Amino acid sequence: MEQGNPGSPMNPNMIEEAIDKVSAGERQAYTTVIQAYEKQIYTYCFYILRSREEAEDAVQDIFVKVYRELGRYERRASFSAWLYKIAYHHCLDQLRQNKRRSRLLSLYQMHLRDGNDGQRDGALVDTLFAGLTSEESALLILHVVEQYSFEEMAEITGRSPAALRKRYERLRKKLIQQKENKGGYLHGEVAEFK
Repeated sequence: MEQGNPGSPMNPNMIEEAIDKVSAGERQAYTTVIQAYEKQIYTYCFYILRSREEAEDAVQDIFVKVYRELGRYERRASFSAWLYKIAYHHCLDQLRQNKRRSRLLSLYQMHLRDGNDGQRDGALVDTLFAGLTSEESALLILHVVEQYSFEEMAEITGRSPAALRKRYERLRKKLIQQKENKGGYLHGEVAEFK
Protein backbone atom coordinates (compact mmCIF):
# COMPACT_ATOMS: atom_id res chain seq x y z
CA MET A 1 0.00 0.00 0.00
CA GLU A 2 1.32 3.44 -0.85
CA GLN A 3 1.88 5.69 2.11
CA GLY A 4 1.06 9.35 2.06
CA ASN A 5 3.70 10.91 4.32
CA PRO A 6 4.61 14.30 2.88
CA GLY A 7 8.23 14.37 1.76
CA SER A 8 8.46 10.59 1.77
CA PRO A 9 9.50 8.93 -1.49
CA MET A 10 6.39 6.74 -1.03
CA ASN A 11 4.11 9.77 -1.22
CA PRO A 12 1.73 8.93 -4.10
CA ASN A 13 1.88 12.50 -5.40
CA MET A 14 5.68 12.36 -5.59
CA ILE A 15 5.50 9.03 -7.40
CA GLU A 16 2.95 10.38 -9.87
CA GLU A 17 5.13 13.47 -10.44
CA ALA A 18 8.15 11.25 -11.09
CA ILE A 19 6.11 9.16 -13.54
CA ASP A 20 5.02 12.31 -15.36
CA LYS A 21 8.63 13.47 -15.60
CA VAL A 22 9.76 10.09 -16.95
CA SER A 23 6.93 10.15 -19.49
CA ALA A 24 8.09 13.64 -20.52
CA GLY A 25 11.59 12.33 -21.20
CA GLU A 26 13.36 12.96 -17.87
CA ARG A 27 14.78 9.46 -17.48
CA GLN A 28 16.66 10.30 -14.29
CA ALA A 29 13.30 10.86 -12.52
CA TYR A 30 12.80 7.08 -12.67
CA THR A 31 15.34 6.84 -9.83
CA THR A 32 12.62 8.16 -7.50
CA VAL A 33 10.35 5.28 -8.45
CA ILE A 34 13.10 2.68 -8.04
CA GLN A 35 14.17 4.04 -4.65
CA ALA A 36 10.58 4.11 -3.43
CA TYR A 37 9.80 0.47 -4.28
CA GLU A 38 13.04 -1.44 -4.76
CA LYS A 39 13.19 -2.92 -1.26
CA GLN A 40 9.50 -3.91 -1.23
CA ILE A 41 9.67 -5.52 -4.67
CA TYR A 42 12.89 -7.33 -3.79
CA THR A 43 11.28 -8.68 -0.61
CA TYR A 44 8.16 -9.73 -2.49
CA CYS A 45 10.20 -11.50 -5.18
CA PHE A 46 12.46 -13.12 -2.62
CA TYR A 47 9.52 -14.63 -0.74
CA ILE A 48 8.12 -16.12 -3.89
CA LEU A 49 11.39 -17.24 -5.50
CA ARG A 50 13.31 -18.11 -2.29
CA SER A 51 16.61 -17.15 -3.84
CA ARG A 52 18.52 -13.93 -3.29
CA GLU A 53 20.14 -14.12 -6.71
CA GLU A 54 16.87 -14.80 -8.51
CA ALA A 55 15.11 -12.05 -6.56
CA GLU A 56 17.86 -9.55 -7.41
CA ASP A 57 17.64 -10.49 -11.09
CA ALA A 58 13.84 -10.31 -10.96
CA VAL A 59 13.89 -6.82 -9.45
CA GLN A 60 16.14 -5.57 -12.24
CA ASP A 61 13.96 -7.20 -14.88
CA ILE A 62 10.77 -5.85 -13.30
CA PHE A 63 11.99 -2.26 -13.12
CA VAL A 64 13.23 -2.42 -16.72
CA LYS A 65 9.84 -3.79 -17.78
CA VAL A 66 7.97 -1.15 -15.77
CA TYR A 67 10.08 1.59 -17.38
CA ARG A 68 9.35 0.26 -20.85
CA GLU A 69 5.63 -0.18 -20.11
CA LEU A 70 5.12 3.09 -18.20
CA GLY A 71 2.90 4.37 -21.01
CA ARG A 72 0.47 1.55 -20.26
CA TYR A 73 0.03 2.54 -16.61
CA GLU A 74 -3.59 3.57 -16.06
CA ARG A 75 -4.06 5.86 -13.10
CA ARG A 76 -7.38 4.28 -12.12
CA ALA A 77 -5.36 1.89 -9.92
CA SER A 78 -2.51 2.86 -7.62
CA PHE A 79 0.96 2.73 -9.11
CA SER A 80 2.06 0.26 -6.44
CA ALA A 81 -0.78 -2.12 -7.36
CA TRP A 82 0.27 -1.92 -11.02
CA LEU A 83 3.92 -2.50 -10.05
CA TYR A 84 3.01 -5.50 -7.88
CA LYS A 85 0.93 -6.90 -10.74
CA ILE A 86 3.97 -6.82 -13.01
CA ALA A 87 6.14 -8.31 -10.25
CA TYR A 88 3.57 -11.02 -9.54
CA HIS A 89 3.36 -12.15 -13.16
CA HIS A 90 7.12 -11.92 -13.65
CA CYS A 91 7.74 -14.13 -10.63
CA LEU A 92 5.12 -16.66 -11.71
CA ASP A 93 6.69 -16.77 -15.17
CA GLN A 94 10.10 -17.28 -13.60
CA LEU A 95 8.76 -20.08 -11.40
CA ARG A 96 7.24 -21.79 -14.40
CA GLN A 97 10.45 -21.50 -16.39
CA ASN A 98 12.53 -22.82 -13.51
CA LYS A 99 9.91 -25.35 -12.35
CA ARG A 100 10.06 -24.05 -8.80
CA ARG A 101 6.37 -23.92 -7.94
CA SER A 102 6.87 -24.54 -4.23
CA ARG A 103 9.28 -21.67 -3.54
CA LEU A 104 8.14 -19.18 -0.89
CA LEU A 105 8.95 -17.41 2.36
CA SER A 106 7.13 -14.96 4.63
CA LEU A 107 7.82 -11.26 4.95
CA TYR A 108 7.38 -11.69 8.67
CA GLN A 109 10.78 -13.37 8.90
CA MET A 110 12.60 -10.09 8.29
CA HIS A 111 10.42 -8.21 10.75
CA LEU A 112 10.77 -10.88 13.42
CA ARG A 113 14.57 -10.94 13.14
CA ASP A 114 14.67 -7.20 13.83
CA GLY A 115 13.33 -7.45 17.37
CA ASN A 116 12.23 -10.89 18.47
CA ASP A 117 13.72 -14.29 18.99
CA GLY A 118 14.63 -14.72 15.32
CA GLN A 119 15.54 -18.40 15.37
CA ARG A 120 12.37 -19.55 17.12
CA ASP A 121 10.06 -17.19 15.22
CA GLY A 122 11.86 -17.89 11.93
CA ALA A 123 11.25 -21.60 12.44
CA LEU A 124 7.56 -20.88 13.09
CA VAL A 125 7.36 -18.84 9.89
CA ASP A 126 9.06 -21.60 7.89
CA THR A 127 6.65 -24.14 9.39
CA LEU A 128 3.69 -21.89 8.67
CA PHE A 129 4.57 -21.57 4.97
CA ALA A 130 6.04 -25.02 4.39
CA GLY A 131 2.87 -26.49 2.89
CA LEU A 132 1.81 -23.49 0.80
CA THR A 133 2.10 -23.07 -2.96
CA SER A 134 3.67 -19.95 -4.46
CA GLU A 135 0.23 -18.57 -5.26
CA GLU A 136 -0.93 -19.11 -1.68
CA SER A 137 2.21 -17.42 -0.42
CA ALA A 138 1.69 -14.45 -2.74
CA LEU A 139 -1.96 -14.17 -1.63
CA LEU A 140 -0.98 -14.22 2.04
CA ILE A 141 1.79 -11.65 1.59
CA LEU A 142 -0.39 -9.28 -0.43
CA HIS A 143 -3.35 -9.42 1.96
CA VAL A 144 -1.80 -9.85 5.40
CA VAL A 145 1.59 -8.20 5.08
CA GLU A 146 1.05 -5.56 2.40
CA GLN A 147 -2.61 -5.13 3.46
CA TYR A 148 -4.05 -4.84 -0.03
CA SER A 149 -7.81 -5.11 -0.38
CA PHE A 150 -9.24 -7.97 -2.44
CA GLU A 151 -10.10 -5.42 -5.15
CA GLU A 152 -6.47 -4.24 -5.31
CA MET A 153 -5.27 -7.84 -5.27
CA ALA A 154 -7.60 -8.55 -8.20
CA GLU A 155 -5.82 -5.82 -10.17
CA ILE A 156 -2.46 -7.38 -9.30
CA THR A 157 -3.31 -11.01 -9.98
CA GLY A 158 -5.92 -10.71 -12.72
CA ARG A 159 -8.43 -12.74 -10.71
CA SER A 160 -11.81 -11.57 -9.44
CA PRO A 161 -12.11 -10.19 -5.90
CA ALA A 162 -14.71 -12.88 -5.11
CA ALA A 163 -12.37 -15.67 -6.23
CA LEU A 164 -9.56 -14.20 -4.16
CA ARG A 165 -11.79 -13.95 -1.08
CA LYS A 166 -12.75 -17.60 -1.51
CA ARG A 167 -9.11 -18.67 -1.98
CA TYR A 168 -8.09 -16.63 1.03
CA GLU A 169 -10.77 -18.25 3.19
CA ARG A 170 -9.60 -21.70 2.05
CA LEU A 171 -6.02 -20.70 2.80
CA ARG A 172 -7.02 -19.48 6.25
CA LYS A 173 -8.74 -22.82 6.94
CA LYS A 174 -5.67 -24.65 5.67
CA LEU A 175 -3.45 -22.69 8.06
CA ILE A 176 -5.80 -23.38 10.97
CA GLN A 177 -5.76 -27.09 10.10
CA GLN A 178 -1.98 -26.94 9.87
CA LYS A 179 -1.90 -25.32 13.31
CA GLU A 180 -4.06 -28.10 14.78
CA ASN A 181 -1.92 -30.82 13.19
CA LYS A 182 1.42 -29.34 14.25
CA GLY A 183 0.54 -28.37 17.81
CA GLY A 184 -0.15 -24.70 17.25
CA TYR A 185 1.61 -21.40 16.87
CA LEU A 186 2.27 -18.84 19.55
CA HIS A 187 0.89 -15.33 19.95
CA GLY A 188 -2.17 -15.85 17.72
CA GLU A 189 -0.32 -15.95 14.39
CA VAL A 190 -3.21 -17.65 12.61
CA ALA A 191 -5.71 -15.24 14.14
CA GLU A 192 -3.86 -12.41 12.39
CA PHE A 193 -4.95 -13.82 9.03
CA LYS A 194 -8.59 -12.79 9.56
